[in-house]
Amino acid sequence: MIPHTTAGTSHVAAELYHAFQQINEGDVTELAERIMKANRVYVAGAGRSGLMGRAFAMRLMQLGIPVYVVGETVTPAIKTGDLLVIGSGSGETPLLVAFAQKAAALQVEVALITLSAHSMIGRIADYTVKLTGARKDQQDAGISLQPMGSLYEQTLLLFYDVVILSLMQKLEMDTNSMYANHANLE
Repeated sequence: MIPHTTAGTSHVAAELYHAFQQINEGDVTELAERIMKANRVYVAGAGRSGLMGRAFAMRLMQLGIPVYVVGETVTPAIKTGDLLVIGSGSGETPLLVAFAQKAAALQVEVALITLSAHSMIGRIADYTVKLTGARKDQQDAGISLQPMGSLYEQTLLLFYDVVILSLMQKLEMDTNSMYANHANLE
């Protein structure tokens, strides 16, 4: 076990920097364009990847993009013309596989952000972005000092944030204009 030290902090920062450098600008642009073309965007993920997806959905909403988080009680039926964005390190989470299969059967475009492009969801998805990181089952493979899927989840959030920056540019919005949609019942 590595104690909390400056060396540990430096190592984690180096992992994040390396992972961030691996983000493909073309993937950022492509996902942003798919989001812009979609009637509505649905975001799905399980566990901590789902939390990163919720943060992404919140930013999409603040940009004025019609967005829903899959599984919420107010999420309407998904339809052709919509986009389902799934964040899944393994690409094998059974519930997320079922979402992808259902969306594909309804002729809904599926985008996967993952570590495993050749996974079950990867084979279903219309568009796949492969990120850098260690899956939970690779904890001891030397890929990351961090526990379980932390590096993937952090990289997923960074990727989502860069997509938001791309959308802000395309929509000619800035942080101040996003505040018009920021929660005000707090």
